[in-house]
Amino acid sequence: MMADPERDAALLGALAHVAQLGWTMEAVRAALAEQGATPDDATLLFPGGAAELVEAFVVLADRWMAEDAAAADMAGLGKTKRVRAVIGLRLARLRPYKEAVRLAIGFLALPHQVRLGLRLTRGTIDAIWHAAGDTLEDRSRHTKRPILGVVYGSTLMMWLRDATPDDAPSLAFLDRRLSDVGRIGKLRGKIEARLGNIICRQSSLA
Repeated sequence: MMADPERDAALLGALAHVAQLGWTMEAVRAALAEQGATPDDATLLFPGGAAELVEAFVVLADRWMAEDAAAADMAGLGKTKRVRAVIGLRLARLRPYKEAVRLAIGFLALPHQVRLGLRLTRGTIDAIWHAAGDTLEDRSRHTKRPILGVVYGSTLMMWLRDATPDDAPSLAFLDRRLSDVGRIGKLRGKIEARLGNIICRQSSLA
């Protein structure tokens, strides 16, 4: 979804009302009224209603993350540390909107919004990989995407309970999860190498 300054302005204004009004057109109308625009334009800006509004928020967060990552100095960092840095930047940018994030997650968990939630989650995970400099589209992406999805999702749940001003407990939690993934990856590599050696020996004996 391309950037739309008018929609972005309405969305940012609506964020001030989401905690009280939820992800609703009422929140957008309140924002437009404050901005001196026509409140009824809410349905023109977001014809898909609340679902389109939440989607616009998630896509905006993805775009913010990409911009912040592009401006950050991640030279010399390995892939895991770049992923950690990108997620940290995302959480820092979303910190003022934590309640809006909480309500968005609840909205996307509704039975009739699950498909949208899955699509947006895939988009965010791909955005994290790209922001971290991993742009390869190979078979490993299909394995890495769900793994990172679990890591990011669990970190997000921790972050929603984190009342610290710098997200330190959430980032420490993220470090532990990424470390766990690294150990699993190394173990899998060793197992695959041993299986490969066994297969080679059996083939030579055949």
